[in-house]
Amino acid sequence: MVKGRLPRLVILGDRQKCGVAEAIDEFAGFAKGKAETIASCGIENCPDDVLTDCDFAVVFGGDGSIISAARNLSQSSVPVIGVNLGKLGFLAEFSVDELKKSFDDIISGRAHTEKRMMLDCRVFSDGEQKFCSAAINDVFITAGAPFRTIELKILVDAQPLAGCVSDGLIISTPTGSTAYNLSAGGPILAGKMKAMVITPICPHSLSFRPIVINADSRVEVFGVRVNEGTTVSIDGQVSLKLSSDDVVRVERQNCDFLIVNNPKRTQWDTLAEKLRWAEKPKYKKA
Repeated sequence: MVKGRLPRLVILGDRQKCGVAEAIDEFAGFAKGKAETIASCGIENCPDDVLTDCDFAVVFGGDGSIISAARNLSQSSVPVIGVNLGKLGFLAEFSVDELKKSFDDIISGRAHTEKRMMLDCRVFSDGEQKFCSAAINDVFITAGAPFRTIELKILVDAQPLAGCVSDGLIISTPTGSTAYNLSAGGPILAGKMKAMVITPICPHSLSFRPIVINADSRVEVFGVRVNEGTTVSIDGQVSLKLSSDDVVRVERQNCDFLIVNNPKRTQWDTLAEKLRWAEKPKYKKA
């Protein structure tokens, strides 16, 4: 931010979704005189020159909206303020009321902004790159139709890690450890850690357990046997069908995405409140 001027905001949200337009309008009215709103855009259609000219991006929606926006915002190093209008709110940490109460601290720089690592996924065929995308949560390969198990070969830093006969494979960031990785039995990582998690999806083995590796590692996945519908997906939002000739390469993205933390809420609060993590047993009363 530049001294002597109001902080510049970009507001992002899908106004067609329930409650989003009303929340954006309410916040825009509140922010008048406190900040300058230089643009109000859809989740993925804000021009790059606008993003590089703002101090904060305020994203209204659920975690899916935050993830989609963050992939585009990361190259601009714009801190994201997530306003939760969805269900869980791991990344969309603020309600509209909470944002109003914390707004002065945020725009003055007193609120904590956390760096979260991202993944870079590239797909190669015969040595030629045919796909590239950043990932906030995860890169996963799913078996697809006709839904037979697939066989994958995994290398880490050019060293063979394992063969995997399964329904697929998840490579997750710490941020994504509470998403698909968690549902597949993977570990929960603190969001600001620098690491990757490799988690098989329903492996045909009792001994293939998830593994946490260094963030600077390079993971390469080869399709030994795949289905016609086998697909690589980025955050469950961007996807590409794979053939047995394709190589999926995943490594740390060269930039992080920035998220403004809600001082009244932690990652562990959301786990406990929304997913009932570490909840005490319900003992029978004597």
